Amino acid sequence: MGNTRTQRTAKAGTTEPTWVKWTLLGLALGFIFLFLLLPLAAVFTEALRKGGGAALEALKEPDAWSAISLTLIVAAIAVPLNLVFGIAAAWCIAKYEFRGKAFLTTLVDLPFSVSPVVAGLVYVLMFGAQGWIGPWLAAHDIKIVFAIPGIVLATIFVTFPFIARELIPLMQAQGTEEEQAAIVLGATGWQTFWHVTLPNIKWGLVYGVILCNARAMGEFGAVSVVSGHIRGQTNTIPLHVEILYNEYQSVAAFAVASLLALLALVTLVIKQIVEWRFEREMKAAAQLPPERPLTASMPAAAQA
Repeated sequence: MGNTRTQRTAKAGTTEPTWVKWTLLGLALGFIFLFLLLPLAAVFTEALRKGGGAALEALKEPDAWSAISLTLIVAAIAVPLNLVFGIAAAWCIAKYEFRGKAFLTTLVDLPFSVSPVVAGLVYVLMFGAQGWIGPWLAAHDIKIVFAIPGIVLATIFVTFPFIARELIPLMQAQGTEEEQAAIVLGATGWQTFWHVTLPNIKWGLVYGVILCNARAMGEFGAVSVVSGHIRGQTNTIPLHVEILYNEYQSVAAFAVASLLALLALVTLVIKQIVEWRFEREMKAAAQLPPERPLTASMPAAAQA
């Protein structure tokens, strides 16, 4: 009996009694219910307060469709660009040693520490009518701020760490042995990337893209500063929700907000599927027998 209890304690990694575990679990579940599930349920309840027809009518409005399409366009531009940057930054930081590497890593984390509102103000300072290059842009009839390009730039700024931050620790843990072996066997740089590096990081890459896309569609602060709140033109879904709520159209506001909530739930489901597939592949790889040495599969003449 004592040995069984000792084994359970060792497996749990703690010597605290069982009631402590259940107390912590109850606190965690209470916080999840109070700050996550309850607000989420309130969004859908308020959206359907006047029936599903009223919610659908709110989503059918031209301004709502414009906000939805703009949100999808911005995400379709920002996420692929961040995908390219994230892979490049992660590969550079994880695979190479160079002066300024720590500074580059700090810059990757910069959007996590800078308020999105401040990021939006920076773009207004640069590209606004009274900004650094605003007069030149106005003279050439180029619109950045209060237009789609400004929204895309602000979204890219607040979302570009997500993919890189998922890949950097993964690629650092994997090391460079497999890439070196591929190069020794005659593979080019692109062949090494497509056939060695990319398959090894595919699940981390998918996970980073999911998080990046979710943040891109739900960003409010930076986009609010640079959009100008032009109804039907520069309003994304979060901005459209704010306008509806400020106009006391609560049902319409919560109906559009429920669309964002549904997107968040879909993102969560995809995230869980990705994690499940990754864990499944890791377990399958751990059960495989160790590979034979490379020389064992080579002809005897080549070994000689």
